[in-house]
Amino acid sequence: MGTSEAVFQVLTRTVHQLAYYDPFFSSSVSVLPSKFKVKSMKKKASRCKSLIKCSTMLPSKLESYWFQEMGIGWCGNKINSHSLPQICKCQQAESASGSTTDDGNGAWFVESEKLNSRNNVMNATHVVGFQDVQQLKQEDEILISNGTNGTIRDDFHKISIDPIEDEAWDLLMESVVYYCGSPIGTIAAKDPTSSNVLNYDQVFIRDFIPSGIAFLLKGEYDIVRNFILHTLQLQSWEKTMDCHSPGQGLMPASFKVRTVPLDGDDSATEEVLDPDFGEAAIGRVAPVDSGLWWIILLRAYGKCSGDLSVQERIDVQTGIKMILRLCLADGFDMFPTLLVTDGSCMIDRRMGIHGHPLEIQALFYSALLSAREMLTPEDGSADLILALNNRLVALSFHIREYYWIDMRKLNEIYRYKTEEYSYDAVNKFNIYPDQIPPWLVEWMPNKGGYLIGNLQPAHMDFRFFSLGNLWSVVSSLATVDQSHAILDLIEAKWSDLIGDMPLKICYPALEGQEWQIITGSDPKNTPWSYHNAGSWPTLLWQLTVACIKMDRPGIAAKAIEVAEKRILIDKWPEYYDTKRARFIGKKSQLFQTWSIAGYLVAKLLLADPSKAKMLITEEDSELVNAFSCMISANPRRKRGRNNLKQRYIV
Repeated sequence: MGTSEAVFQVLTRTVHQLAYYDPFFSSSVSVLPSKFKVKSMKKKASRCKSLIKCSTMLPSKLESYWFQEMGIGWCGNKINSHSLPQICKCQQAESASGSTTDDGNGAWFVESEKLNSRNNVMNATHVVGFQDVQQLKQEDEILISNGTNGTIRDDFHKISIDPIEDEAWDLLMESVVYYCGSPIGTIAAKDPTSSNVLNYDQVFIRDFIPSGIAFLLKGEYDIVRNFILHTLQLQSWEKTMDCHSPGQGLMPASFKVRTVPLDGDDSATEEVLDPDFGEAAIGRVAPVDSGLWWIILLRAYGKCSGDLSVQERIDVQTGIKMILRLCLADGFDMFPTLLVTDGSCMIDRRMGIHGHPLEIQALFYSALLSAREMLTPEDGSADLILALNNRLVALSFHIREYYWIDMRKLNEIYRYKTEEYSYDAVNKFNIYPDQIPPWLVEWMPNKGGYLIGNLQPAHMDFRFFSLGNLWSVVSSLATVDQSHAILDLIEAKWSDLIGDMPLKICYPALEGQEWQIITGSDPKNTPWSYHNAGSWPTLLWQLTVACIKMDRPGIAAKAIEVAEKRILIDKWPEYYDTKRARFIGKKSQLFQTWSIAGYLVAKLLLADPSKAKMLITEEDSELVNAFSCMISANPRRKRGRNNLKQRYIV
C-alpha cells in the first residue's frame, strides 16, 4: 500500500472519531458528528487524499490545508465590506490528475464523476455521502463498534414504513447547500428534467423555513444555526437599485454560494455568498417577509434545540433590533398594519395585494411576539420594547375588528352608510356596500368566517388568503373563536380550498377583465394557476400547525391523505393548476424543496403534536386586557392629548 493511501485511511478513520469544533461561530463545545458533519468530513478526507497525491503541494501548505479543512482552527471566514461578497477562503487545489472537483455551490466532492449539466450540480447518484439505506446502516454499525455514539444518525436514518416519507427525506438531503464545508440551507428546487433554472438554484429565506423546521424536528440543529448566522451577516449589506438603497435591517430574499478562482492563484478557489435583496428579482421588489420569517425561525431553533446562546449573542440581538426598527419606523400611514408593495411576500408578483396584505400582518405580529420573547433586557432596548408592545395592541385590535368577516359582518357591511364624518363612525374606511362581490354572497357558509386579504380606504379585498389566515391562527392574531371559525370555513369549503391537492393559496381566482387590470395580464398568473388561486402543497405545514393549536388535527390529517395520493407520483411540484388542482402547474418546477419539506413537517408534527409549540404563540392575557380596553374606550376620549401619550405595557 502506498504511503498516501495509508495516510488517507488513517485520516478517514480519524474523521469518524473527531468531535466537531466550530470556531467561526464562537462555540467551543464539542458535539457528536451529525449526518451533515460526517458527510462533510468524508468529503474533506477525500480532498486530502488528492492533495497528498499532488507533488506540487508543499508539506507546510498541506498541513495548513488539513487543519483548516478538518475544522481545527480558524476556517478563514470573515465579514467583508458592504461592497464585497462574503467570502470563505477554503482553498481547493487541483491535483495533478484532476481528481478534485467542486460544484457551483461547493457542496459535494466526487472523484472522476460527471457533473449534472443542470445548475452545475453534481449527479446525486455519484455524490459521496448519499449512499443507499443499507450502506448507511452499515456505517452506523461501524461507528458504534468504534465507540462513537451513533444516536443522532440512527434516528435520522431510521427506515420509515412510509415510502413517500423516505423519498422526501432523500430529496431534502440532496437539496442541502454547503458553505465552507458546513450545511447552510437548501436550494429552492432541484429538477433534473428542467434546464430552466432561473433563480431556483438559490437558497431562499422563506423557502428554507419548512426545511429548517423539518431539520429541527429531526434533531439536525447545525444547518439551521448556520443558516441563521450566515444570513445575519448578509443583513447589513448595502444594496442599491438605481442608486437607491432600502432601509437598514433588510434581509435578503435569497443567496447563492458561488465558487470563484482565488485572485493570483489559478490552482485555488474561494466560496462566496452572493445575496439578492430584490435588485435582481423579477419585478425588482425587496422582500418584506424575509426578516419576519428569520425571527420566527430563530425562536423555533431556541425552543426546539434548547440552545438559547444563539439568540443571546450580541450580533443576533442587534439583528433583531434592526428588523424591528425597520418595521416599526413611523411614516405617513395611519394604520398599525405594515404598508408594503405588491410582490413583497410569498405572492411575489403583481396580484393586487399592495397596501396592507394579511400575510404580512400575520407574520409581522408573530415576529413581534417572538422578538419580545427573545430580546434581552437592557437600557438601549427600553424604547424599542415600548414601541413593540404598543404596536402589538394596536395591530391585534385593527386586524380582529376590521379584517374579520362572517355572515353577520357581511350583512353589516351590506347595510353600511357611506360618507360618514365623525370620530364614532361605523363605516370607518368608507366602504361601499356594492363592493361585496356576488361570489361571496353565495360562498360564505353560515358557520365559519375568515380574515379578508386587505383593507384600505374604500377598498376591501374579500379574497380568502390561506397563509395569512393560517398564520393568524398560529400566532394568536385571530381570537380563539375566530380561529375555530377559520377552520370551520376550511371544512365547509373543502372542495374549493383543498380539492384534489391542498391548499389554495387564495380563493377565488381573478378572471376576465379583472385579471387583466389587476395582474397586468400576467401569463403566469392566469386564473386558477400559480399565485392566482393555484394550489400549493407547501401550505400543508402551516395548516397542520394551525389545526394542532386548535386541537383539531383531523383536518390536517385528512388534507395530508389527499396530498399523498398524488404528490409522489407527480414528482413534488411547486404548485397545481385548475379550480380543483387536477393538473400540475403549467410552469411548475418539479422536486420543489418546500413542497417536500412542507409535507415532512406536516407528517412529523402530526406524529408528535407537542413539537408544534416551537412555532405557536399563545394569546397573552395582558395583551387581551389591553385589547379589551381599546374596544370599550370612547372614541372621542381617545383623541385627548393625555391619551395620545398612553402606553399599554404588556
